[in-house]
This record gives sequence, C-alpha cells and structure tokens, in this order.
Amino acid sequence: MSTLALDARGLGKRFAVKPSGRMLDALADVTLSIEPGTLTALVGPDGAGKTTLLRLAAGLLRADSGSLRVLGIDAAQDPQAIQNRISYMPQRFGLYDDLSVQENLDLYADLHGVPLAARRERYARLMTMTDLGRFTARPAGKLSGGMKQKLGLACTLVRSPELLLLDEPTVGVDPLSRRELWDIVRQLVDDEQLSVLVSTAYLDEAERCARVFVLHDGRLLAQGDPASLRDRASGRVFAVTPPAGQPARLLQAQLLDHAVAVADAVPQGGRVRFVRDGDGADPALSALLDGLAVDALPPRLEDGFMLLLRERRVMPAPTPPLAVSAPAPVSDDATVIEVRDLVRRFGDFTAVASTSFSVRRGEIFGLLGPNGAGKTTTFRMLCGLLPASSGSLRVAGVDLRRARAAARRRIGYVAQKFALYANLSVRENLEFFGHAYGLHGTTLHERIATVAAQFDLAEVMDSASGQLPGGFRQRLAMATGLLHEPDILFLDEPTSGADPGARRAFWRRITALAATGTTIIVTTHFMEEAEYCDRIVIQDAGKLLAIGTPGEVRGQAGIAGDPGAGMEAAFIGIVETARERGAR
Repeated sequence: MSTLALDARGLGKRFAVKPSGRMLDALADVTLSIEPGTLTALVGPDGAGKTTLLRLAAGLLRADSGSLRVLGIDAAQDPQAIQNRISYMPQRFGLYDDLSVQENLDLYADLHGVPLAARRERYARLMTMTDLGRFTARPAGKLSGGMKQKLGLACTLVRSPELLLLDEPTVGVDPLSRRELWDIVRQLVDDEQLSVLVSTAYLDEAERCARVFVLHDGRLLAQGDPASLRDRASGRVFAVTPPAGQPARLLQAQLLDHAVAVADAVPQGGRVRFVRDGDGADPALSALLDGLAVDALPPRLEDGFMLLLRERRVMPAPTPPLAVSAPAPVSDDATVIEVRDLVRRFGDFTAVASTSFSVRRGEIFGLLGPNGAGKTTTFRMLCGLLPASSGSLRVAGVDLRRARAAARRRIGYVAQKFALYANLSVRENLEFFGHAYGLHGTTLHERIATVAAQFDLAEVMDSASGQLPGGFRQRLAMATGLLHEPDILFLDEPTSGADPGARRAFWRRITALAATGTTIIVTTHFMEEAEYCDRIVIQDAGKLLAIGTPGEVRGQAGIAGDPGAGMEAAFIGIVETARERGAR
C-alpha cells in the first residue's frame, strides 16, 4: 500500500487575535487524507483555514492538537524532512523584481541545492511548460501578473518535489493565464504523478480536481469527488429570463432578498441562474417568477457548495434588502466619463493606444483584459492617478489633463490590495479618510455612522483594521471610498480571491449603489462579474477589442445563441482571435 501524501487526524491550530488576545480556532478537529499522485482542492470562505492547513503541511507551523503526517513523515517531529521533499507556493510568492527570469530561477535552484548538472534539463522543461523561454532576460518586475505567477510556479518546481502545495495560485490572474496555469498543474499530475494540494476560492477550478475538501471556520464541512458535491444540487438549479429591459442583476437581487427558498442566484448569459433550497411553497419566489421563462439546468460544483453552506446555516450574514427597482432611463447628456483617442506611452512602449469610450451616470462599466493589456493603465488615468500622453479625458465634467485634483474630489477609489492603515482601528481609518476628503465635525460623524450601518461594520469599529478577515477589510475599503458620497466609484479587482458568498454580497451592494445613480467603474479578472455590468470594454496590447453590453460582446464572440456560454468563453474567444490576426 502506497504512503498517503497527507494524513491529518483531529488536527487543531489556534491563534491569538490582537488586541484582545482572544483565541481563535483556525483549524478544529480536522481529519482528512490525500492519496498520492492526485490533484486535490481545499475550498471554503475567507478565514476557513485553508492557508493554515497548507502552512502546517509545509512544516511552517506546528499543530496544537491532533496529528499530521506528510509523505509518511510526522510533521511535528521532523518538519525539515518534509520541506526537503515538497514545494510550496504561497499566495505572495517571493520573486525578486530586479532579477531576470533566469536569475530568479538560478537563485531558487541555489537555495534548494539543485545540482548544476540537473538544471539544464529542468530549466528547459519549465520554460517550455510555462512558455517563458522567450523572456529569460526580462526582469521579473516587468512581467505581467499571469507571467509572474507562472514564473513563481517555475521557481517552486526547480527541484522535483513529491508534493506540491499551491495557495490560491490564480488570484489576480486573467482567464487565459488561469487556463495556462491549470494546464501546467494537470500536466504535472498526469506526466509525473505529482501529488498536488491546491486551495482556491474559485469553484470552477476545484471542479478539475479528483477530490474536494470544504472548510468553514476551521472545520471540515464536507469532502468527496466533485460529482458527489455537485449532485447535492441536482434538480434544484434553474435559469430565469428577466423582464424585457431589466438588467439580470436586479432580478438576482430580488431573488436573494425576498425568496426564502433560494440558496443562491447569479447572473449568467443575460439570465439569472438560481438554486432552490427545499421543495416547499415560496409565495415570494412564485411571484417573482410569474410570467417569466424558467428552465432547468445541470448543477455545477459551485451550486452544490452554496447549497451546502445554506443547509449548514453558515452562509454570510444577509445584507439589508436592496432598492432593486429598475433605474430610470438615462439621457445621452448624462455622460460622466468621456474618453477620446486616449494614449499613454512609457518611453517607446505604448500601454494604451488611441482608446475611445463614454460612460453614463448610474452605469456599471467593466474594464476587462488579460494581464498586461493596458486596462490598469486606463483605469489609473480615469482616476487621475496617471496623466495621459495624448487624447482627451473628461471625468465628472472636469478635464483630467488640466484639473486632476478637482475631479478626484468627485470620485471614490477602492484599490485591489488592502490600502488602509492596518494599525489603525476601523473608526480611526474612517476618521482619517474623512478628514482627507474635507469632512469634519457633525458631517463626518454622520457619514461614518451611515457607512458603518451600510456595510455592517458596527461590531468591529474599534478593531485593528489589519486583524480583520478579508470580507470585513473589503467592506471597510468600500466604506472609506464612499464616505464623501462621490459621483463615481472606481473598483480595482475588488473581489480578487473572494469566495462565492462574499462576491454575491459585494455585488448586491454595488447593485444598490448603481440604482441610486452612482457610476461604477470596475476592473476584474473574474468573468462572472462582467455579467453585472451594463457595458464592458475588452482590451489587449493597449487596444480596444470590444465594447458593448455583455450580450453584445457574446454576440461578437459568436456565442450569443448558446445559453450555457458565459463571459469567460467570450473573453477568451475575442482575445485569441485578435492575437491570431495580429500574428499574421
């Protein structure tokens, strides 16, 4: 009988929460085992214990209770022996930006003691596998996000491990690069019989694995192959077409807010995919579906996951019901962002090439594109954080090339990475940013009270921001961005790495903001979120490839008639077609 790749029995790990010193169970009585040569997923909401389990398996932490054997080695007795036989890629892998791709590989090979004789063959295989062979002389800091992740994986694999641990390796990675990363992992499992344990917030990724473990608040909720977890939702998944002229996100919000028997709902292909919880009558659901076209759908792993959380009563706390009435028609003169022939150059490199579009008040507008496509540069110019090289750019009626400071007073900004002061409490962060926005006295206190209620922050107002779970940090970032009641809110990959429940709660709030007339500009690599947008732009290599409603963009990709095709298929099709034409 072969040795298990990992065998945990009654595993427990506790941490002290600052500043109170209260003890938190990161893992509690977790028992699971992983067969060798398999691809296994850890899934669960933020704070479920996924990273803690991986760090215990890597010998970087010691369990407080229970036992853990990795490759047959007792993790408590000999963590170094484990580290000699595994490779671990954490969420923030330590690449050296000033070193080239080759120099980063050499550095990690030196650290792991890889013999010089073994490097040539190993490097050649890794460069072919990751398609980085053309970039060995390029500094790591000049790589796109997807290329950095592939280089991090290559550095992790400079030696041949028996177990590979990956902690959310595709966070912040575009769909094309995500597909490439998973092709690499699949190849390692199939060709080298490598054991791989990966944590992920994306359930479509977990569906590729042989076995899935679902964690919540440090406890193991369920385990099994994807089919067994997916089939929990068999016969409970449907798609409904919203009334003519109504965005799918509004019907989705109504289903989540008012239908007791709905465990989950998400826009998909211009319709709303929803999961029923229970077979009993639900008058609110019947009223919402009255007269609308409803079709049964086969379940996905994410459907089973959301139903499991609902059944175990561990869904995120519900947000207040939203104002979900359809927004009033917006006239053409309500344009709040006007971009004409926008260009941004860095030396002789053109990051954005002659881009034009406009955004209307109350619109949710998505900027999409592969890593390195130019969307972040466009986003930073729209925010007034980066000047344009040429072209015209008006935001909230202000010419950004001449008065960026005046425009910034009318916009809110939520960065991809937590950009608040970790050592300050929630209240202190809100006060600091309120003063920065020119709010004082009674006005400031009233606005703090309003956003604290709006984003359910009352219970953590005196907690250090850096100690908050990811979901609370995201809500705090949103609250600070909206303190001064901006006309336009810019969101830079706001749900990167968030679990499905947190993403649903986040977009319910965005739906409510847009209904009040706030304009939302969002960048995202998670294509499901494009379905929430009124219109989207897809960029690549600095050029605008597509613009329109999600339905129009699916039509451009040639998949408008496929009810099961989502925005990810449209995105990949449009980008790959443009690249093929450019290569001719």
